[in-house]
Amino acid sequence: MTRKTRAVLAALAVSGIALATFGPQTSVASSHREAPLIASDPAADNTDLYAFVSPERPDYVTLIANWIPFEEPNGGPNFYPFATDAAYNINIDNDGDAKADAVFRWTFKNVDKRGGKTFLYNKGPVDSFNDPDLLFKQTYTLESSFNGGPFKTRVRNAPVAPSRVGNASMPDYQKLRDEATVQLDGGWKLFAGQADDPFYLDLRVFDLLYGGDLSETGQDTLAGYNVNTIALQVPFKDVALRGDANRNPVVGVWTTTDRAKVRVTGQSTDGIRGERVQVSRLGNPLVNEVVVPANLKDAFNSISPDKDAGIPAVVKRVTDPELPKLIEAIYGVPAPKAPRNDLVEIFLTGITTKANGPIKADLNSQLNNKDVNPGRFRPSEMLRLNLGVPVADQPNRLGVLGGDLQGFPNGRRLTDDAVDISIQAVEGAAQTGQLVDALAAGDKVDANDNQFGDQFPYVALPNVGAVNGGQNGAAAAAPNDNNNADPSATDDPGAIVEPGDDESPAPDLSPAAGAASDDMGTGSVLSIAVIGTLLLALVLVTWWYRRRRPEPAGSDDTVKL
Repeated sequence: MTRKTRAVLAALAVSGIALATFGPQTSVASSHREAPLIASDPAADNTDLYAFVSPERPDYVTLIANWIPFEEPNGGPNFYPFATDAAYNINIDNDGDAKADAVFRWTFKNVDKRGGKTFLYNKGPVDSFNDPDLLFKQTYTLESSFNGGPFKTRVRNAPVAPSRVGNASMPDYQKLRDEATVQLDGGWKLFAGQADDPFYLDLRVFDLLYGGDLSETGQDTLAGYNVNTIALQVPFKDVALRGDANRNPVVGVWTTTDRAKVRVTGQSTDGIRGERVQVSRLGNPLVNEVVVPANLKDAFNSISPDKDAGIPAVVKRVTDPELPKLIEAIYGVPAPKAPRNDLVEIFLTGITTKANGPIKADLNSQLNNKDVNPGRFRPSEMLRLNLGVPVADQPNRLGVLGGDLQGFPNGRRLTDDAVDISIQAVEGAAQTGQLVDALAAGDKVDANDNQFGDQFPYVALPNVGAVNGGQNGAAAAAPNDNNNADPSATDDPGAIVEPGDDESPAPDLSPAAGAASDDMGTGSVLSIAVIGTLLLALVLVTWWYRRRRPEPAGSDDTVKL
C-alpha cells in the first residue's frame, strides 16, 4: 500500500469517526405517533400501557403493554414482528423514588425459513405454532430483575403469536393465541403476540378540538387496527414493596424500549450487542400527546421518571396545561386557574393527602405505602395502581370520576375511557367532584370495537379485513373467550421454564440540579453530518485530482492537501 493510499484511507477513517462521534446518540419515539420522530421506528413505539388487578385472580396484577401503532391487518408480506435488536421493558417503582424496583425485560428472536425460496409469510393453512407451513415466526426470552439485582432468565424460546394473515391462512387463530399463552411454575402468566388495538377514541380532536363545534365525534379512529401486545400476570408479592401488598399496596408502572447504542446496517439483528439506550417511554395515556409541547416530546421519551421533577419545563406543562385554555378559547368553558396541583397529583405524585394537594383522598400514591421513606419520594410521571382496591362488580368506564375507584387514573383497565376521563380531569373534575356538563359526551366513543376477554390475556383477537374497506372480522372468525385451552406449556421443545414559547428552543432537559447533558439536538446532528459529508467529498476529489496530475520529478508518495 502506497503512502498516498494510506493517507486517503486515514482521511476517510477520520471522516467516518467524526460522523460516528457527532451522529445521533439516541433515537426517540413513543406512543400513537405523538412525538415528531415516531414514524422512524414503529417497532420501538410504545402505544399504551394498562395495569389492573386481575378479575379472575384477585391477588395477581396484570400488566399489558402495546407496541407498533396502526397495524393494518393486510400489511404483508412481512407483517409486524417485534424488533430483534430491541429490549422491551415493563418497570415497577414501589418505594416512590421514581426508579425501577422490578424490571421485566423481553427480547425477541426470528425463526425465518423463507430464505431465497419465497416471499410468503406462510405457504399454506397454519394450525399451530410449529406448523411447517408457518415460514416466519418469533420466540422470546423474558428476564427479570428485582431491587437492582442481576437479571434472571425466567423463560427462553417462548412462542410469539404470529401476525394474523387472514382466515384462509389461519383458520383457528384462537389456537395460536392459546399456544402463545404460557404459565410458569411460579404462577406467572405470559403472552406476546398480535392483538386488536384496545385503545378506543376519536382522534379528530386535533382538528380544532373535534371540529370546533363537537361535530367531529363518534368515530373510533383505531377500529380495525392491531398492535403487538406483551402481557404479564404476576402475584402482588412480586411487585409490592418488601413483598407485602397489605402494608404497601401502591405501585407505579411505566414501559420503555431500549435499542443498541450502535446499530450496523446489513448485519443480523438477532439479539442485542453492547450498550443500550432508552428510545421510548410511556406511563399515563395521552401525557406526551396533549401535555408535553412539541419541542419536548422526543426528549421526554429518552429520560427516566426520576428526572421529571428536576425539569421545570416538564412540571410547568402539568401545573399550567395548554388543553384547558384551548377548550376555553373554542367552547367558552372556563379553564381552571393555575397552578393545577390537582393534575400534579394525578400525573406526578399519585392521589394522596400526604402531599397537601387539593384532592382530599388517599388512593394511589406510593406515599401511602407504610414502609416508604417520604424523604426519598420524588414526583414523576407514571401509571400508579393501588392493588388493595377490590375488583369492581360493575366497572364504570369513567373510572374514579364515575365513582369506580379501581379505574383510571388508579391504574388503567382495558375498558376505561381514557379520553373522556382525561378531558374531565384537565377541566378540574377531580378537585370539584363534578363532571363538566358541556363536555360530558366526550368524544362519543364509549367502548372498544371488539369485546375483551374475561381471562388472561384479555385483549381481543387481531382484526382481519381491510381497515379502509370498513371490514372488521376479529370476533366473527373465532370466539374470543381467550382461555379454553390449557396455557401451562409451550410446544417448543427448546423452551425452558423457571419459577418464580412557540419559537423558543427546546429547554435543557438535564435535571435542575445541573448535570450537563451530552446529547445533541437533531438540527446540530444534521448540520455536522452535512459538514462531514462535504469534507469527505473534498478528500475524495483531491485524491482523484492528485492521481490524474503528473507528479514532478523527485517527488515522493506523500499526499499534500
